[in-house]
Amino acid sequence: HGGSFERADARTVRSVARTATMGRMHTPGKGMSGSALPYKRSSPSWLKITSAEVGDIIAKLAKKGMTPSQIGVLLRDNHGVAQVNSVTNSKILRILKGQGLAPTLPEDLYCLIKKAVSVRKHMERNRKDMDSKFRLILIESRIHRLARYYKLAKKLAPNWKYDSATASTLVA
Repeated sequence: HGGSFERADARTVRSVARTATMGRMHTPGKGMSGSALPYKRSSPSWLKITSAEVGDIIAKLAKKGMTPSQIGVLLRDNHGVAQVNSVTNSKILRILKGQGLAPTLPEDLYCLIKKAVSVRKHMERNRKDMDSKFRLILIESRIHRLARYYKLAKKLAPNWKYDSATASTLVA
């Protein structure tokens, strides 16, 4: 009788260990899949692009108005640079900060504000859409939570405040 309890307990421990990653905020997903970085941290031998050239490309693309993640995708797809860090020994955002081209708002916060603005615009056209009203509340709660983190991390001004009325000017 006591043995079956121990077996059931071992099963729950195993399932808990498997799902120990942090989940998403407003959905049940755990997001287990993701790319695995190569073990070797140096740049590949077949890559002929230099660190200075990568820095120039990053600066040129940032001046065009691309976000750091868009720059990374373009470098990967068009120039064969899988990891900027392995070539330059610093990340895209750090390179941009060094050249004074870093965005004023962190990219994830910018994307959330952009999403909130588009949902609010949709709400003006579709007043009775209660699901999007609920989703807007969830998006804005994520914005407030992320803003609180960035204020603590000193990446946002301590007096920065999200305001839905002026949000469209932030992402314009």
